[in-house]
Amino acid sequence: MSDSNIKMVAPPEGVSGEGFFATTLNDVVGLARANSLWPLPFATSCCGIEFMATMASHYDLARFGSERVSFSPRQADMLLVMGTISKKMGPILRQVYEQMAEPRWVIAVGACASSGGVFDTYSVLQGIDKVIPVDVYVPGCPPRPEQIVDGVMRLQELVKSESVRRRSSPEYQELLASYNIK
Repeated sequence: MSDSNIKMVAPPEGVSGEGFFATTLNDVVGLARANSLWPLPFATSCCGIEFMATMASHYDLARFGSERVSFSPRQADMLLVMGTISKKMGPILRQVYEQMAEPRWVIAVGACASSGGVFDTYSVLQGIDKVIPVDVYVPGCPPRPEQIVDGVMRLQELVKSESVRRRSSPEYQELLASYNIK
C-alpha cells in the first residue's frame, strides 16, 4: 500500500512551533477544575469513617487533586454527603449547599445518603436528592474507600466534559428552580 495519495498541507503561520498546542477553553477549564476539586465532607455516621480512610495515606485522595479538605462551604466545590441524614438536618444540608460557590458538585456516599438505607422511618430523609441535586451516587453500606475513589473519578470525568456555560444555561436554572434554589 502506498501513501502517495495523501497530501500534507503546511500549518498556517503562527500556529506551530515549540511550546504551542491548540485546544478549547472548555477543555482547559474542565481539566483544571477536575484536577483541583476541594472536598467538603458532610459526614454523620459510618460512611464518614470510610472517608477518613480514603483521605489517609493508603488510598490518598490527594493524588486526584483533592489535597485540601475544606470545612468551609465557601472554599469548597465538591460536597461529599456521607451517612444518615435526618429530616431535621435537611435544611442545614441545603444551607451548606447554597453557601458553596458555583460551580459546585455533590456526591452522595453510601446507601443512607443515596436512599435512606435501612432506615425507612419518618425521621430519616430518603435520599439527599430530595433537598439538593446530586451528581454522583456511591453505593454501599458503608462503601469501601475504593468505591469513594471511584465516585470521585466519575465526578472528575463529569467535570472535565462539562461546558463552561452549563451553569448559566436555562436547563441548569430550571434544575435549581425545581429545588427552590436561587
